[in-house]
Amino acid sequence: KLGKWLNILLAGMNPFYFHAVNVILHCLVTLVLMYTCDKAVFKDCRLAFVTALFFAVHPIHTEAVTGIVGRADVLACLLFLLAFLSYNRSVDQLYVGEHFPPTASPFFLLLSLFFGTCAMLVKETGVTVFGVCLVYDFFSLSCNGLKLRNGGIHRRPGRQPAVSPSASLQVPPAGRENGKHRFAHRGTWSSCHPASPEEQQSSGLSVPSKAMWAIRRYCCYLTANNNQNFLYTARPFLKRAALVISYVILVLYFRLWIMGGSMPMFSEQDNPASFSPYLLTRFLTYSYLLAFNAWLLLAPITLCYDWQVGSIPLIESIWDARNLATVFLVLVMTLLSLHCIAAFKKLEHKEVLVGLLFLVFPFIPASNLFFRVGFVVAERVLYMPSMGYCILFVHGLKKLSTWLSKWRITILTLFALLLLLFSWKTVKQNEIWLSRESLFSSGVKTLPHNAKVHYNYANFLKDQGRNIEAIYHYKTALKLYPRHASALNNLGTLTKDVVEAKDYYRQALQLNPQHNRALFNLDLLGVEFFKDCSSSITILHQQNPPCFCEDSVLLAGRTA
Repeated sequence: KLGKWLNILLAGMNPFYFHAVNVILHCLVTLVLMYTCDKAVFKDCRLAFVTALFFAVHPIHTEAVTGIVGRADVLACLLFLLAFLSYNRSVDQLYVGEHFPPTASPFFLLLSLFFGTCAMLVKETGVTVFGVCLVYDFFSLSCNGLKLRNGGIHRRPGRQPAVSPSASLQVPPAGRENGKHRFAHRGTWSSCHPASPEEQQSSGLSVPSKAMWAIRRYCCYLTANNNQNFLYTARPFLKRAALVISYVILVLYFRLWIMGGSMPMFSEQDNPASFSPYLLTRFLTYSYLLAFNAWLLLAPITLCYDWQVGSIPLIESIWDARNLATVFLVLVMTLLSLHCIAAFKKLEHKEVLVGLLFLVFPFIPASNLFFRVGFVVAERVLYMPSMGYCILFVHGLKKLSTWLSKWRITILTLFALLLLLFSWKTVKQNEIWLSRESLFSSGVKTLPHNAKVHYNYANFLKDQGRNIEAIYHYKTALKLYPRHASALNNLGTLTKDVVEAKDYYRQALQLNPQHNRALFNLDLLGVEFFKDCSSSITILHQQNPPCFCEDSVLLAGRTA
């Protein structure tokens, strides 16, 4: 709201400057994402650039960048990345020892809390950055003790100056101070350590077996008798976690206090699945919506500004074919998680961990897991999770080109074509947002079974004086969703027959007794009817005896 107020103060109500600010923010998010991938995700800076490029042209971002209301998602994403970078900067990544690394800069830790709070105030999903930071800290930044146990020294290949072969075989001298070792390096999962006999034995296992072996080995490291107590070993991390969790609880309590201690109220039109009385229906539908959102990230073919009221029918049976999409999503996420855990034993592939964190955590508030949301699908809420998708996609592209080295040129060519296709789709999608008519008419063409888009298009036609077309789309909306009270009310305003209009208003009030416009229109219709009756009685009074007029007044009063 502050950004929009500044927009109005500096440039008035000119929509060009509103959109210009949104585009600038999107460019900043893209640059900061590239910097984040370069510093904390990929070893190769070229992969960071490709990730940012893929993120910049993804069509799913059209609603968030083009729509003024989407500025909250874009700005929250920028603050999300700044909070993540500040947290990483606060941890001593040059530390290698038997303890988790301490906090090197309390200033950057507090700065991370500040950016995370700003992200939450801009958009509720911004609070998830604290969960991302803590999980990333535990699994990535705090694995130095495991590296020391394995006798490995990590570097970033390709980022070091060229050295002679003899020098590359020498271990640089390390300063030892109070049992701590420090080496000049960047990142934590940057290279493979020398394989131990146990690792060589596990190299031939499948991915699930490797994952279970890595979990067992890491747990043995944390609980081994020849190591210090885990609480003592992880004391630096636990201090940071206690501070962050306590602060998040305080901030969430403050946020809830501002909202009056209650969550926003939504109607059945906003989220039909949450109003279903059947637990199975809610579970299956919510699960399918996760797969549907994943499909929008993977293949943004069908995009619409509104996905409410009939866009995605409820799943009421386990035999519904759409459940296969849910099963496939669970399988893919399970394999990714196992791949991430299996790679942990080599202390590499940090991009899988960051990709999963960036993909899953920002979407949790929109998943109906903890509270009811006011939409079925909203493309703008995928702006932040798309960062994780882009990281995973580029990582998968790199692995594919490594496995199929003979087809590397073909794979890169296909990826270039995909970028061009996404760019073309983004341009065409932006053309839809040029005017109300193009936006609302596109919704009718894209999702003709969506009652909400017919209702919105009918409102536009009504404002343009195209009443016959408006009546058609109002009736279409009611045919798709008979409980649409606002459509009944607006249809009554376009009906010339007083009795029919009154019937529409009463139906709207039966569906929603608190519908203010229907109450007002019905009262207005009664007042006009009473005025017409009064005028007729006055004429009759001038032409007929008093007794007749008294009977007419009584009749008019009863009718009114």
